[in-house]
Amino acid sequence: MRRDQPPRLVAVGDVVAVYSEALGAWTASQITGIDPAAQCAAVLELDWSGPEPAAVADLGDVQPLRLTHHSWGGTLSHCNHAWVLPRSFTVIGSLPLLVTEPSYSYASAWGRGEQLARQRHWDSGNRKDWNAPYALTCTAEELAAEHTRDALRAGVKHLTVHGITRLDCTHLVAAFPDLTRLSLSGNLGTLTSAAALNQLPRLQALTISELFGMDASDCLLPRHVPEVEEVSLYGIPADYATAMRKTWRPHAGHGVELDVRGARKPEWVAANATNPLRDWDGREHIPRTGYRKAVVQYKATRDAFLAEVTGGEDHGNIVEIGRGFGAAFNALDSRSPFIETVEREELFDALDFLADEAQTATGRDLTAARTALIEGANSSRDW
Repeated sequence: MRRDQPPRLVAVGDVVAVYSEALGAWTASQITGIDPAAQCAAVLELDWSGPEPAAVADLGDVQPLRLTHHSWGGTLSHCNHAWVLPRSFTVIGSLPLLVTEPSYSYASAWGRGEQLARQRHWDSGNRKDWNAPYALTCTAEELAAEHTRDALRAGVKHLTVHGITRLDCTHLVAAFPDLTRLSLSGNLGTLTSAAALNQLPRLQALTISELFGMDASDCLLPRHVPEVEEVSLYGIPADYATAMRKTWRPHAGHGVELDVRGARKPEWVAANATNPLRDWDGREHIPRTGYRKAVVQYKATRDAFLAEVTGGEDHGNIVEIGRGFGAAFNALDSRSPFIETVEREELFDALDFLADEAQTATGRDLTAARTALIEGANSSRDW
């Protein structure tokens, strides 16, 4: 496969069409740029919907989609996406470029008419947010609640479930047989019977994050889910990751975008069950040595905090423990800067995590100690 062109051939000026669940009709976009270095395609959505077009002429006098809903202020719906043209999109011809300015926006998934649906909702005079009637986002607990289960199932095609501790895919498939997009995430949660996802024949996109319990035998298979065009996996078992890569990588030329990162072995899962910074392991911009030193510092801070709060009511050293935490990460970040907004939030989450652990271990209210720890970190940090 050539690296200077998309796996599924498209060219600048091409017009592509796709069926939109948001519109209940087909819609179209134009490819306005291709960046081989970034492996991105700039895509301009068109202000059009209708029956399936066979050629560009079927679109009539098309115009770019300009967004005026909410605070968009007339901005073009023009965005860079991964350059793999999804399987469900069809090239119907080409036109001279409708815009020549580059787009500086980026998003992973190609638009399928959602912005046009929002704009038409707004243009109708309705100022409430447009919500896809076929989409459901919920926690694993909400999904399992008996009194809401039947109501949740009706008409759901896009399902996002977060906060998964344990989920049986057999039950999920039985409850939602018509899914086209499925996103599942946890925090070292367990996904069982993942092979049952092969019983979703209309599935187009699968995202799994921070879930384990799957192995190679649970691999999604093209012969069972022939419409799949997006597979995104992060923080999953190594055997499952290997099987999914091997199975789906050859399908890039047919319009499948594959992103598999953070493959973990069982030993890693066991060792990092109580490590709130585990997501830093393998993160692209974080040096390997930086991650290791960060974990060492976190553990030292955790141990010092626990020793302080179990030693009596006087917590005078906790502010200093927090200052030491902030200063240590100042030093780490100065060598090869990697603490950005996300990492900063994760460091404070780590302090909350160790305070929660200590509170559970001691059975005492450590609100004041937690506040002192965070104040100490804030007083010394440069990040």
